[in-house]
Amino acid sequence: MQVRTPAVAGMFYPKSQVELRSTIRDCFLHSYGPGKLPPSLDNEKIVGVICPHAGYMYSGPIAANSYYAISSQQPDLVVIIGPNHGGVGCNIATMKEAMWKTPLGDVEVDTDVAVEINKVSRMMIELDFFSHARDHSLEVQLPMLQEVYSHKFKILPIILINQSYIAAKEVGQAIAKIVKNKKTMIIGSSDFTHYEENSFAHKQDKTLIEPILSMDLDKFYTVLQENQISACGYGAMASTMIACKELGASKGTLKRYATSGDVTGEKSSVVGYASIIFS
Repeated sequence: MQVRTPAVAGMFYPKSQVELRSTIRDCFLHSYGPGKLPPSLDNEKIVGVICPHAGYMYSGPIAANSYYAISSQQPDLVVIIGPNHGGVGCNIATMKEAMWKTPLGDVEVDTDVAVEINKVSRMMIELDFFSHARDHSLEVQLPMLQEVYSHKFKILPIILINQSYIAAKEVGQAIAKIVKNKKTMIIGSSDFTHYEENSFAHKQDKTLIEPILSMDLDKFYTVLQENQISACGYGAMASTMIACKELGASKGTLKRYATSGDVTGEKSSVVGYASIIFS
């Protein structure tokens, strides 16, 4: 079994287990977080979420809102979809026979599901460990998941270079097909506007969040292109929307939006973050 070792521990989040646990706790209690520690007492059926993936000091509190919302669920499988920032490897890739290591322990990839989605997608979703080796978009979700879920779960990591409308639709549909009869949580990993002034980022991102909440894929891609919004994981968000809709979700709910500037006070060049749940 291959081991996917941490690529950004010590950069995006602490590499010491004690410090990491403390940092995650602070994210939940932060003024931009949910303000309380998991588990949630709410039993609302949530099919999937959108989470940011920057360093915990910037986006961790916003991400904690999604994780708090799903903390009372007990999925056997967590599907995590994110953008391939480095453009290394396959256009769309999952992996098999692998373990992801974090400072909080190991999480196993569900090989059976990986092989199945490779077949269902007619090999569009390729099986390739290398594509996942250095990117942070999926990795930063794992310590949060490990901290909110005490039970054992497996993951299906999917990383995208191709984030087109057609690819996102096919990935979303393939996910929905293979997880229909499994206890699953779907996580779309993306940040929103990159390196713009704070008020402009808020305005841009508000226009893109609207079609996400109505789960309108056509409008989402139209707004994205017409406004030239620099959301890095747009295909991951779109795939998540499609999968959640196919699995019975009827709406998105914005739990929290903020920018790095809102969190740190440096507002001249910011990145936008949103936590959204689909139910």
